[in-house]
Amino acid sequence: MNDERNLKSTSHKQKKINVSILFSQEEIKVGQLILDQRLVYFKYDDNFLTLGLNLSPFKVKYNNEIQVAPPDPFHGIFGLFDDSLPDGWGMLLLNRALGKQGLSLNEINILDQLAYIGENGKGALIYRPAINEADAYRDEINIDGLKTAIDKVYKGSSEDLIDELFHLGGSSGGARPKVNVGYNQSTGQLIHGITKLPENFEHWIIKFPSSDDPPDIANIEYAYYKMALLANIQMSDSRLLESKKGFKVFATKRFDRVGNKRMHMHSMAGLTHDNFRLSNIDYGHIMDVAYQLERTAMAREKILRLAAFNVYSHNRDDHSKNFSWLMDSTGNWTLAPAYDLTYSSTSIDEHITRIAGEGANPGRKHLQDLAKEFSVKKVDLIIEQVHAALDNWPIIAKECGVSKTSTERIQQRLEVLKD
Repeated sequence: MNDERNLKSTSHKQKKINVSILFSQEEIKVGQLILDQRLVYFKYDDNFLTLGLNLSPFKVKYNNEIQVAPPDPFHGIFGLFDDSLPDGWGMLLLNRALGKQGLSLNEINILDQLAYIGENGKGALIYRPAINEADAYRDEINIDGLKTAIDKVYKGSSEDLIDELFHLGGSSGGARPKVNVGYNQSTGQLIHGITKLPENFEHWIIKFPSSDDPPDIANIEYAYYKMALLANIQMSDSRLLESKKGFKVFATKRFDRVGNKRMHMHSMAGLTHDNFRLSNIDYGHIMDVAYQLERTAMAREKILRLAAFNVYSHNRDDHSKNFSWLMDSTGNWTLAPAYDLTYSSTSIDEHITRIAGEGANPGRKHLQDLAKEFSVKKVDLIIEQVHAALDNWPIIAKECGVSKTSTERIQQRLEVLKD
C-alpha cells in the first residue's frame, strides 16, 4: 500500500477522511470528516447539496455549515456514519485488523475505523483514503472453512485470518458472526463478497451461531422467516444452507445491494441517535419516522405489523438497529425488508422497543392503542393474520429441521402470548 492510501498511526490529533456515496457507477463526494482535539467535524460538499439528497434528515443539517456531532451515543460521530460501523463480532474483527496495521487499542480512533471500512460497509457510503483494498480476495469459499476460521477467532489464535474475515464480514452489524458472500443460487457456489460480483452471483449474508446460541439457531431463524412471510411481512430472500459436514447456517440476500448497485441504508438508531443498547423508544417513534420518510399511511401499517409479529413470536431483541430504511439515487425512502426476526429474549426479559409504553407484557390492547394513536386501521385483522402465521410453527419448525426440544419450548411460549 502506498502512503496516500495508508493512514498512519503516528498522529491522532487531527485526521481527515472524505465521505462519498456510490449508487452505481459514479462515486459522488458527500463531504469530509475531520478529527481535531477529540471532536469530529463534518461538512457537506457544496456540489452534493445541489443534488437534493438529504442522507440523514433528522440529525444532520442539509446545508454547508460545519457540524459537530454530540458525544453520545455514537462516540462523537453522527448516526449517519455510525451506521457504516459494525458492532459485536464485526467490531472485534475491525479492532484486531487495525492492530495488525500497527495501531494499539488506545490509539484507534473513529476515523481509523471508518477508513478501514472503506467501501466495504453497509449501504452506499464510502470512506477515502481506505486502509484496506476491497477486492483483495476473490477465491471460492466454503461454510466449513468459514466456521473453522470463526472458531479460531473466538479462541484468539487466528491473526493470519483477521484481514480475510474482516473483508468477509467485518462491516456487518449484530453480535453473531456474519460473512458477506457472493452466492450463485443455481450452483450453490460461494465466493468472497467483493464489491463487484461476477455474473450469476448475488450479494448475500451468512450468519453463524455465537457461543451462546442453541445448535439449531439457523433452523429457528429460517422457520421464523417463513412465518413472517405468511404474516405478510416483507423479507429479503433467505435460505438454510448446509455444509459438506452437515453444519447449517442461515443465509439472506442483502437488501442494500441490487445486483452490483447500492442503496443508502440508515437505521432507526442512526437516524434518531437512539442508543440501541439503552433505548427508550416505542414503536410509535418508529411509526413517526416511517411516516416522515415515506409519507404514506402504509408506512405506519408496516411497523404495526412488525410490532405484532415481534410481540406474539417472542422476538424481544427488537432494538432500533433492527429497523432500517433504504434511500435510492433519487432520494426516495422505503422501509427496508425486515431482518433479525427470530425467537429471542433480553437480559431484562422485556421488549427493547416498547409497544404503547409497555415492554414487559404487551398484547392486543397495547397494539390497539398504538394503532389508534397513529390512525392505523385493521389492527385486529393484522393481529389475526399474525396469529394465523404463528399457528403454523410446529409444521414449519419440522420442515426446517428445528429440534424437538426447541420446537416444544417455543410452542409453549407462543401459546402463552396468544390473546
